[in-house]
Formats: sequence, structure tokens, C-alpha cells
Amino acid sequence: MTVTEAPNVAGAVETNARVATVLHPKGSYEVADHPVPTGKEEVWRFTPFRRLRGLQADAEFQPSAIECEWTSHEGVSIRSVGGTSEEADELRSLRGASGFLPNDRVTARILDEVPSSLLVDVAENAEVDGTVVVTLSGTDADVTEAGHIVLRFGANSRADVVLNHQGSTTIAQVVEVIAGDGSAVSVTTVQDWADDTVHLGFHHVSVGRDAKVKHTALTFGGDLVRISTSVDYAGPGGDAELLGLYYADAGQHLEHRIFVDHDAPHCKSNALFKGALQGKSARTVWIGDVLIRESAEGTQTYEMNRNLLLTPGSRADSVPNLEIETGEIVGAGHASATGRFDDEQLFYLMSRGIPSDVARRLVVRGFFGEVLLRLGVPSVVERASETIERELAITGY
Repeated sequence: MTVTEAPNVAGAVETNARVATVLHPKGSYEVADHPVPTGKEEVWRFTPFRRLRGLQADAEFQPSAIECEWTSHEGVSIRSVGGTSEEADELRSLRGASGFLPNDRVTARILDEVPSSLLVDVAENAEVDGTVVVTLSGTDADVTEAGHIVLRFGANSRADVVLNHQGSTTIAQVVEVIAGDGSAVSVTTVQDWADDTVHLGFHHVSVGRDAKVKHTALTFGGDLVRISTSVDYAGPGGDAELLGLYYADAGQHLEHRIFVDHDAPHCKSNALFKGALQGKSARTVWIGDVLIRESAEGTQTYEMNRNLLLTPGSRADSVPNLEIETGEIVGAGHASATGRFDDEQLFYLMSRGIPSDVARRLVVRGFFGEVLLRLGVPSVVERASETIERELAITGY
């Protein structure tokens, strides 16, 4: 077994007993404890600050211009918390309810300044029929705002939740996911924004004892979208699957960062992210970090990222990391690759009479097929497949 001492560049969430270093910043709810970043920090160095419209610093969070609607399901309560003085205590209890502790200025500001939180509450033992869909529709890219969402799944519950983002906005957002003991849940976040949107998203997932969580990020639209997802375990036996699919067009910056903190024994994690890029200055970034602490004996983990460059002028950065503090594990590994079309696959298809443009479409579909098969929510698979077809049409495939 190879022990790797790679730094955490995914932006770790710091809670009790965490190591505080330059690359593992100490967490705090106090905004003053977090200096305004300069862009030179490891956790920010891939992100173009000039396009963030001040979200990373002290841009004013204006009254929300986002319209929110959701589907109704038995066993699920969805409501906004914080609109009245009577809800003040409940609102405070939701801030950091998943164990999330801000380690940068923007997340500290969100938890300190946002006047309300959206709570999706799934009852204990509930087996929710159908997919819970929460749709957030931006109406004005000139409105700089922030949001806080809590997805709370009771013990032994079964549910699929989709957060659907669309329209135009400039938003910083914290999403907390609490998977109760023995639950089996999936959370899918879809970023299909308009071309003028900037979205900084921070997701934290707490995996309960013997719980299974699937977290999926599907990112297609927006000018700049940066989704950071962190995971920790509230007890042994937890299983976290992180999936991602993204497609960047000319000028887009799509960034995904994950940090899995194995801090409990006999837990699993598996990450699979795939992206395609087309057009001049299309840019994607994927940063993966898995930390296996000394107490996390019996851990099993693997992370993979693949990127397909469809046209010249695109760039994909991919940085997988493993930090291992104990040798008593089942297995740990990572893989990363970025390249153009597989010429052998194209030749094979074309040699059987398939036209070049059709062959290229088939190769791209096959490239994404592994992720699509693992999504598990039919409506999400259909949506992702339709979007891939739409993107392929841009390059004339």
C-alpha cells in the first residue's frame, strides 16, 4: 500500500479534533475569523475571482429574487423556516445541523446573514413514493443573494430528492444533508442555469450509522458554477456514493470539488465524475480528496475522474488526492484521465459503415453511460440524457 501525503485541496470542513493547517483551515461560525481570500489560496487558485461578482468576499446579499416551488409527498414536509420571531430558535438549530462548520468567509456569511432556511424534512421510517423535486428559478443575474437548504432524512427512511436550479442569478448557497441511521437516500443537484449565472455551492453530507447516501451533481449551465461537496460519517457502516456529470461549452467555468472525511470505522465511499468540454476557453476543474483518519479502520474508498475534450481550446484540470493515516483498511485508490476521442473506437465504428458524426455521438454517449447507469432516478437519467443530446447538437454531432 502506498501512503500519500497529498494536501487537502478540496476545502475540508473542520469540526472537532480536525487538524488546522493552511490546507485544512480551522472552522468557525464567526465571519471575522475568515479573511477575504485573495485567490492565491490552494482552495481558490483554480477559480477566476474576476467572474465571481464579489461572492467570495463581501458582496451584499440582497433580498432573494429566486422563485421556489416543490412537489408534495406523503411523509415529507417542506417549508421555509425563519420568517417569524417564533422560528428564531429553530432557525439557529438548522445552521450547521449536519455538523458543517464554515472554513471560509462566504459560507460563514451565509449561515450568519441569510434570514431563512428551506427545510426538507423526511419522517423516520418513511418510504417516499416518487421523487421530491425542489425547483429554484432565478429571475435576475444582477441580484446577488445567498441561500441555505437543509435536507433532513429520518432514521430508516427511503427518499430521492432533486434540487433543480434554473434561470438567472448570482448566488452563494449552503446545502446540508443529514442522513439518519439506516436511511437509504439520494440527493441530486442539477445546475441548468442560464448563461449569465454565477453559482457558488457548498454541500455537506452527514452519513448516519449504516446509512447509504448517493449525492449527484449534474452541471450544464451557468457562466461560472463551483460546487464543493464534503462528506463525513456519524457512525460506522456508512456508505457514500458521489457522482458527477458535467458538460462545458465555450467560455464556461465548471468546477467540482469533493472532500470525503473517513472519520468512523468500516465505512465506504466511491466517487465517479465525468465531464465533456467543447468550445474555446471551456474550462472544468475537478478536485478530489479522501482523508482516512487513524480511527477509520476497515475503510473502503475509490475516486475517479474522466474528462473528454471534444474540440481544441478547452482545458480540464483534475487533481485526485488520498490522505491515509492508518494501514488497517480494506482498500483505497484513485484515477484520473483527460483526453480526446478514442481513435480506435471511432475507427471501429466507422469501419462498420457508421458515419463519422454518428460515431462521435455514440462515443460521447458511451463515455457518459457509466454515470447514467448509476444515477438510479429515472427522471434524472432522462433529463441528463436530453441535455447531453442538446449539447452534442451545439458542435454538430
